[in-house]
Amino acid sequence: MTETLEREATPVPPTGERFDVPVTGMTCAACARRIERVLTRTPGVQSANVNFATNTATAYFEPSTTGRDALVHAIKDSGYGVVLPTPVEETGDASITPADALAEAQADEIKQVRRRFAVAAVLSLPVLVIAMSHGAIPALDFPGVNYLQLALTVPVVLYSGAPFFTGAWAALRHRAADMNTLIALGTGAAFLYSAAATLFPSFFAGSGNHAGMAGMTANPPVYFEAAAVIIALVLLGRLLEARAKGQTGEAIRRLLQLQPKTARVVRGEQEIDIPLAEVRVGDMVRVRPGEKIAVDGVVMEGASAIDEAMLTGESMPVEKQPGDAVFGATLNKSGSLVFRATGIGQDTALARIVRLVQEAQGSKAPIARLADTISSVFTPVVLGIAALTFVLWYIFGAAETRLSMALINFVSVLIIACPCALGLATPTAILVGTGKGAEHGVLFKGGAALERAQALTTLVFDKTGTITRGKPSLTDIIPLGDRSETELLRLVAAAERGSEHPLAEAITQAATERGVPVATATSFAAVPGQGIAATVDGAAILLGNARLMRERGVATPEAAHETVSRLASEGKTPLFAAVDGALAGIVAVADTIKPEAKSAVATLRARGLEVILLTGDNQRTADAVARVTGIDRVLAEVTPDAKAAEIARLQSEGRIVGMVGDGINDAPALARADVGIAIGTGTDVAIEASDITLLRGDLSGVVTAIALSRATLRTIKQNLFWAFVYNLIGIPLAAGALYPLTGWLLSPIIASLAMSLSSVSVVSNSLRLRGFSPTPPPPPSSE
Repeated sequence: MTETLEREATPVPPTGERFDVPVTGMTCAACARRIERVLTRTPGVQSANVNFATNTATAYFEPSTTGRDALVHAIKDSGYGVVLPTPVEETGDASITPADALAEAQADEIKQVRRRFAVAAVLSLPVLVIAMSHGAIPALDFPGVNYLQLALTVPVVLYSGAPFFTGAWAALRHRAADMNTLIALGTGAAFLYSAAATLFPSFFAGSGNHAGMAGMTANPPVYFEAAAVIIALVLLGRLLEARAKGQTGEAIRRLLQLQPKTARVVRGEQEIDIPLAEVRVGDMVRVRPGEKIAVDGVVMEGASAIDEAMLTGESMPVEKQPGDAVFGATLNKSGSLVFRATGIGQDTALARIVRLVQEAQGSKAPIARLADTISSVFTPVVLGIAALTFVLWYIFGAAETRLSMALINFVSVLIIACPCALGLATPTAILVGTGKGAEHGVLFKGGAALERAQALTTLVFDKTGTITRGKPSLTDIIPLGDRSETELLRLVAAAERGSEHPLAEAITQAATERGVPVATATSFAAVPGQGIAATVDGAAILLGNARLMRERGVATPEAAHETVSRLASEGKTPLFAAVDGALAGIVAVADTIKPEAKSAVATLRARGLEVILLTGDNQRTADAVARVTGIDRVLAEVTPDAKAAEIARLQSEGRIVGMVGDGINDAPALARADVGIAIGTGTDVAIEASDITLLRGDLSGVVTAIALSRATLRTIKQNLFWAFVYNLIGIPLAAGALYPLTGWLLSPIIASLAMSLSSVSVVSNSLRLRGFSPTPPPPPSSE
């Protein structure tokens, strides 16, 4: 009843028509919030969400009031681009053309950012060298040096910096401010002042009473390097972020590639191969050993073992007989089947997973970046202070110098408030943090994932391939007669040698690893749903379940059944072994738990996270795995659809949820979670749908990812604090707050130096992350 109530509390999506459209040109979470506001204010729109991570806008609207064209126009009017895919005919295979269109648009955008950065980097380097020489290098100290800097900086500002200025203008039109506003304000002020000082140097005469500004009347200082270098650095950060976000639609494309292109349909007495889109409900479809099943259906003839790992995540093939359901894109391992098609196109299990991944990715709220939050208040305040500084100096300054003094102090405020430190606070820490993560085998997909992971309160683990190895292995061999373990293993391995079943592979692999010579069976027969029968060295060998023993007349004492029950309760698959009609022993195969799983779970719990096991496997096996690893809460026998729903339910309780998985069946849950963590040894689809990938498949990587995320965000907060404090102290000094008491003014040269030092301090603090080490937490209290 509790679960029912919790599910009913899950928010119900709007009832209007849904419109998903890729958006280009977003540079920060403030951009996403601005588009959301514009869409929400559009008549007929019920709700709107813009996902900055996936560059996608989702709106629910009433078709009788508005249309898609109006929504597209609203987005474009906000200053952003919209990617409209070329219409295609319905193919019935869940084609995702908007994702393809967005991927192409993102690739073009990355090329543009790369070109702008290249221009800025090449031209800003000589400007920086000239500025840093301070006249100490004679070759760089000549009368026309300022004109040279101006010529080099103009392309950087007008071409490389164009997106910042257009973005700032778009924000201004909507009465907002973001990082574009700060960058445009700082670089624009430095460039305009420097250009004016270069072209009209005599205009700044008479301001030599500035401390440290002797000789300014002859050659006023310029700050071209501030404008050029800031633009180059910020473009570098955006280039790296754009590249990280460029793989958004890859997960869905990989899902679609799992489907076979054709199906073998039985028409009368003939079997013909037809395109997948031509299969109809009710068609009889044949699938041979080693082939993928084309569509969902019900088995009508034959028996086989189907590998459903792409759907359920479980490594054990499922035996199928007439009346059993089969699913498109799963793999037929052994026998031949004829099934009746019941689900095609958008109605297959695979298509439903595709939709779940799309919807989960689209429902993610944008990350509210701290720098944008600060800048939304900081920028108007700086503008006000700079304007007030100009007015006060113009009113109260000496008549012969008041204009130049007012202008210089105005520029000093803007230069010292230049957002270099504020703009570098987040990206430098993220760059170092993601690099350090890669050293430890943890791949973060951009800064958003690195930021979110530190806030997790709950971690949900898949079982197969995540907690366990994902591959069955021999765990027990128990002789019940006068044969030794080695002899019993030799016989059952020889019997299984002719089978392609994963259980057989586990047994023969164990014999090889232990150096047990394996003979060749002279006869072999698979008994569907029961086991195998073979002849080895003249002895009749049976290996299978209790039903096989019963039907072949092999007596199985109560003690043997108790042993089988115990092994099954431990999450293992026990098999009876009989030789010449007599029970000879029991062997057990299981998907073994990864050796680091228990310590990883203990560490996560010690760090305050709740750990949950979520699996499609049966309850008994799941409970056994949970007992060994120290997990308290288990959710078993959960379908892929329900996995995503369980994540949503946990989120509705106010939890910040991370999902750790490796299978295609985990992709919807990985995308739905606040942070999806994929095991790198798992499927490509799970990796693409996740936010973090553990390249080595080691669960200790989960501990490393969260620890590194916390360390990185702590560094970001420190950077933002010092950048803000620097401005809090520097701006009043630049405005002349100490002049009435000391007669001292902060010159633009000192302001520029202070700005540079603030940036150096932020970068240096970020570089401390290079010493990060995922140290274990203190032991839990004995209380």
